[in-house]
Amino acid sequence: MDKGTRFTGNLTVKQLGSCSTGNPTVKHPGDTKISTPTPAVRPGVLESGILLGLLIGEGHFGGDGRQPHITLRMHTDHETLFRWLEKTFPGGKLYGPYHHGGRSYFQWMARGPFLREELMPLLDQHLDPTLDAKAHRRYQEMKHRYGL
Repeated sequence: MDKGTRFTGNLTVKQLGSCSTGNPTVKHPGDTKISTPTPAVRPGVLESGILLGLLIGEGHFGGDGRQPHITLRMHTDHETLFRWLEKTFPGGKLYGPYHHGGRSYFQWMARGPFLREELMPLLDQHLDPTLDAKAHRRYQEMKHRYGL
């Protein structure tokens, strides 16, 4: 583009008569705006590493007898971290705060498609016995118990 040409970044489409190509290029009065959902942002290496560290150190690998789940339960002092988890890994679900038995805590759970399709591949790739034998054993037991 030469220096004399001014481009604003706005594109205009003009339609002559009632002739149309069938391409939805012109907004007509009364048209409903169709919004395209923005693609989910995939957590990066740092975010995945933080989640893995939390699960290895504080996570519970189990289930309710019908379906597997991974649970992370910590004191309400860690609310900011739980809100970050909720935003960064929206497939998990945050519960709480709970207050009983002299404890106050939040609980984050991963189950269903999020557990099977997103979290398990991450754990399968990175959680091995040389990193943490106990967490690896508990994770393998959960997988065996639920046929994963």
